[in-house]
Amino acid sequence: MSERRRVLLSWSSGKDSAWALHVLRRTPGIDVVGLLTTVNESANRVAMHAVRAEVLNAQARAAGLPLWRAGIPERCSNEEYERVMRGVVERAKGDGITAMAFGDLFLEDVRRYREEHLRGTGIEPLFPLWGEPTGELARAMLDAGVGAFVTAVDPKQIDPSFVGRAWDPSFLAELPRGADPCGENGEFHSFVWRGPMLKAPVPVRVGETVARGGFVFADLVLDGV
Repeated sequence: MSERRRVLLSWSSGKDSAWALHVLRRTPGIDVVGLLTTVNESANRVAMHAVRAEVLNAQARAAGLPLWRAGIPERCSNEEYERVMRGVVERAKGDGITAMAFGDLFLEDVRRYREEHLRGTGIEPLFPLWGEPTGELARAMLDAGVGAFVTAVDPKQIDPSFVGRAWDPSFLAELPRGADPCGENGEFHSFVWRGPMLKAPVPVRVGETVARGGFVFADLVLDGV
């Protein structure tokens, strides 16, 4: 029997990375051993998705995996980001990890960037969702019971009223023509609170909505906190 590959999964807390975990766990020879999340250290929130660290931690516990937190500053240069990622790669290699997986769907430039920066490191990039038609992928996630809230919206692409809503069939039906149902073009970002990749739902509720840095964000808080 061949040895199982130790894989680190890039984890945004959103639906695509969560579904990538589900797919990888059903793939023979793969052992996902950790979730790598980029965190804005000033705000103590997931970069871009703006999910609170305590909510992220609860989600990782529900997924049953250790969280690898990669801290970056508020205004992070590309050079600083790449320095942080080099440290992650070195740690991963020391931990016997041979592959890093990403939930990217179809953006060629993003995939090329990841491949270039992992080339020669001994860590292979994996893209378990690559090329899946996003409409079909969205329906598959929803049919499997994925529950997600929309945590961030780019108001230049879709109306700000979409933020804070459940990512569900009604949400998809109301998206404007040309908007990707999985938000792959940056239309929106999400947080998964329920799904087959989680041992139990993450008890969250939607809090206040704020506009900041050209985006609109909905805060999520742990229920009862």
